[in-house]
Amino acid sequence: MMDRDTRNAAIAALWIMLLFGIAAFYLPTVMLALGSLSTVLAGIFGIVFVLAFFLVFWLRARSQRKNKGK
Repeated sequence: MMDRDTRNAAIAALWIMLLFGIAAFYLPTVMLALGSLSTVLAGIFGIVFVLAFFLVFWLRARSQRKNKGK
């Protein structure tokens, strides 16, 4: 059985993965729309999307480490 902290971390990871999964589904459409304006803008958007995915998990881990003693 999972303890409370492990369960909360799993639920948070599930929500993050679902939200980014839905956003990734629409990513090609958004990039094609941006690509009609500027290919550089579309490339930057794709890079920012991927970096944001890892940034969210990094911030979550950092917050968990900070609050571990409480």
